[in-house]
Amino acid sequence: MISVLSSVWALLVGVVLIMLGNGMHFTLIGLRGGIEGFTSVELAIVTSGYFVGFLSGARLTPVMIRRVGHVRVFAALGSFTSAGLIALPLLAEPWAWTILRALIGFCMSGIYVAAESWLNAASTNQTRGKVLSAYMIAQTLGIIGAQALLTLGDAGNSALFIVASILVSISFAPILLSVAPAPVVEVARPMSLTALMRAAPLSTVGIFLLGSVYATQSGMAAVFGTKIGMTASQIALFVAMLFAGALVLQYPIGWLSDRIDRRKLILGAAALGAGCCACGGMVDGALWPMMGAAFFAGGVTTPLYALFLAYTNDALTPEDMPAASGGLVFTFGLGAIAGPVATGWAMQATGPGAFWVVLGGLFAVIALYALYRMTQRAPVPVEQTESYLGVLPTTSPVAVEAAGAWSAEQAEQSEAPQTP
Repeated sequence: MISVLSSVWALLVGVVLIMLGNGMHFTLIGLRGGIEGFTSVELAIVTSGYFVGFLSGARLTPVMIRRVGHVRVFAALGSFTSAGLIALPLLAEPWAWTILRALIGFCMSGIYVAAESWLNAASTNQTRGKVLSAYMIAQTLGIIGAQALLTLGDAGNSALFIVASILVSISFAPILLSVAPAPVVEVARPMSLTALMRAAPLSTVGIFLLGSVYATQSGMAAVFGTKIGMTASQIALFVAMLFAGALVLQYPIGWLSDRIDRRKLILGAAALGAGCCACGGMVDGALWPMMGAAFFAGGVTTPLYALFLAYTNDALTPEDMPAASGGLVFTFGLGAIAGPVATGWAMQATGPGAFWVVLGGLFAVIALYALYRMTQRAPVPVEQTESYLGVLPTTSPVAVEAAGAWSAEQAEQSEAPQTP
């Protein structure tokens, strides 16, 4: 593993720094928005703006890279991201924040495409699984670490926004100064939603709902904390718990996914998420029970994303996997745009507790639909399923396609007869 990481350490360091800056700004939006007196609906629209940009960037960046090259696109998007982060406290208006967040989302998506292309090119068939796993861990640690940095300043001034901008700016130095020659970026055209629904209805519906869950957790958790009177440190811990749970639960859920019917695991994970959200809504603001609910509700979200991708791959030929992966990323993005708006409207209409109600309801629908699909299609034998690899919802289609290719390769190797 050490030899594998030695070839991509600069990329991973850069990714950690990028996620430190990006993770800070997600929580800062909720903290500063509360100080500025933004409503829940306004902050929800601001949150959705990021995912509108992110979805657009995932499709347009490969075209930009083919025209002018990795380095120019990478540097340009990094500059715009840094500028957008600094501009947020200078233009504290909902409409301006929505535009800036869309810009940041577009740029961050493009940055992921470029970084993941380099990471994938630096890997071999034998090392790709380990490299992608290290990449996912680096992303998660960056997001968790960002919450700790938030406790060192005051969201009421510009200092923390400037720190986030600096972190994103310096993240490009280790990447641009040490990466190998830029690879060609080829992202498959996404499968149509109609074809995707026919091939993998559970994954299509489930990943749309999960997009709403993830965007609500990452974008509206700080808003929820602000509305119920949490301190900035408590909000940072609350958000960190959502992602810490994913880091801890990813391995056991992944281990189980290669041994039992994945639909049962999807059902169980979604039911656990719904139950934890119900508990979070019933503890009446008690801090540590609420932190526990966040740990497990957030903990099942990222593994569910990887489960849906793996379950889709089980139903497809290797040739169809890239297009299906792109379709699922697009579907997830649509859910991510819709989720915060629905949650913000519900919180404004009924109170902050609607945060848990909406999340729990989304998890419950995923569980019920998984139960229904189990009655409609026979399970895929475990020995015929593709290998599971943890993939974060924040990754671009490049990493999703690479993970699918690795899973198919692993499955082929396990099926091949062993020579004495």
